Amino acid sequence: MKVQRCFLQAMVLMFVAGFIPRSQAQTASASDQEIKAYTANLPFSMPEIQAPVFPANKVSIVDCGAVPDGETMNTKAINDAIQTLAKKGGGTVVIPPGMWLTGPIGFESNINLYVETGAVVLFSPNFEDYPVPAKGNRVTSPIHGQGLTNIAITGSGMFNGNGQHWRPVKKEKLTDRQWKELVASGGVVTPDGKMWWPSNEAMNGESYLKDLRTVNKKPTPEDLAGAREFLRPTMVDFTDCTNVLIDGPTFTNTPGWVLHPTECENVIIRNTTVTNNWWGQNTDAADISGCRNVLFYRNVLNAGDDGICMKSGASKKREFALENVVIADCIVYNGHGGFVIGSNTDGGMRNISVKNCTFIGTDIGLRFKSARDRGGRVEKIYVDGIRMKDIATSAILFDLFYDSNGDSDPNKVKMPYFRDFDIRNVVCDGAADAIFVRGLSDAPIQSISLTNIFITSQRAMTMEDADGFVLKNIRLNFTSGPVLSVKNAKNIQLDQMTSSSTPEVFIKASGERTEKIRVSKVDASKAKRSVEQTEEVRKDAIVVR
Repeated sequence: MKVQRCFLQAMVLMFVAGFIPRSQAQTASASDQEIKAYTANLPFSMPEIQAPVFPANKVSIVDCGAVPDGETMNTKAINDAIQTLAKKGGGTVVIPPGMWLTGPIGFESNINLYVETGAVVLFSPNFEDYPVPAKGNRVTSPIHGQGLTNIAITGSGMFNGNGQHWRPVKKEKLTDRQWKELVASGGVVTPDGKMWWPSNEAMNGESYLKDLRTVNKKPTPEDLAGAREFLRPTMVDFTDCTNVLIDGPTFTNTPGWVLHPTECENVIIRNTTVTNNWWGQNTDAADISGCRNVLFYRNVLNAGDDGICMKSGASKKREFALENVVIADCIVYNGHGGFVIGSNTDGGMRNISVKNCTFIGTDIGLRFKSARDRGGRVEKIYVDGIRMKDIATSAILFDLFYDSNGDSDPNKVKMPYFRDFDIRNVVCDGAADAIFVRGLSDAPIQSISLTNIFITSQRAMTMEDADGFVLKNIRLNFTSGPVLSVKNAKNIQLDQMTSSSTPEVFIKASGERTEKIRVSKVDASKAKRSVEQTEEVRKDAIVVR
């Protein structure tokens, strides 16, 4: 009877589809003005973005048979509500307050999933509820859609991924008490005692898949199902979609990555909260992958991996798979990096603006990473107005040796080329390294401008295989090492630097390719020696004025 009411309600509302109430029209207008403000005055041309607008049709999942007791499976009711509205041209599916247990939710075009305050969508811990797709390396995501237009998740309710049933946990990340309680709860521990897994199937999944693909290059979903518990899903996975909005909800306790739009266009993610334990394995808060025209603002993120991460795989559609991205007014608590590029950059990236963000307690603040086997062109990156506190390692890091042997395998062909970054107005109170740069011998990191950088750290600046760094108005307070350590770096200009530190050496230089290091308007007299260089460095390679 409730399913029938769901259909009848949609039929009645169909007659007012396409008409937007006055209050909704006002909200849409305010949203458009806000979007224009965030995308104005950028250092690159940003195409116009508008939030999707939906027909006035509305259906509550209750009218389709959903029960909010946290025990009744509501997969069919929620997906029936979506399908019912989709057949009528779209509209808003309402999830009211309550605890709604469900399996995966499949989107359709022109659907707004509105989760009211007090609603908790709890995803099933039953692995069989998540089908194994014919392609890919994950089971079906809790929230997913492909090739769609005009889709949204709105409202201030919550999505809980029940991720503890999927995720492994490293012993080193827990206290002794937490580890003992985790082991006592069930699951299995690896033979070396360093990692806990929810099940044997999850722990052995990687080796199972390796053996399977050795004998079968095209395994079927039935074959892959033997590793289902290892193939943990991304929480929100929208692929090849246009006009995507996520506005207001909270995502927590996820199996893996949280927000993952891939090859999407015109994407707005705002006012959204992601909260995962810092030890939650691979729980990146947001991975924007190969998308175009993205606005990401006023989000608060707490991750067990990277916070706001840009990724790009090779694309046949355009030269730069990821382009035209605006990130502003966000906070990242914990995570491997606050704002991150990479590691996979082989599709290329350009035109990214990051403004007015705060990172607290992340491993790295600004993290730009790739490797010889996963690189591409990354350029025209603009960062302005970053505040950091208690960064575990580097405040600003460029590293092309991510998870690889770097220069040891010159036959790799996906070379990373990082260049044309403008980073300014950065303040960091507490880090191990202020600035760390490590390029490749045949792909140095090039043309980087750093202006108005104020950092308190243990160590100052290290640059290896860097070319064309301009640093102006830099204030560094550090406890050990030289102000600048360079190896095979060239065309480095350090202008107007102050420090309360008294280093033994101002500049330490090595590498036969080191040349044209110019330092001016700095007080190098505090150091006992201005320059310390190895024999292979030319005598005139470094000039301190």
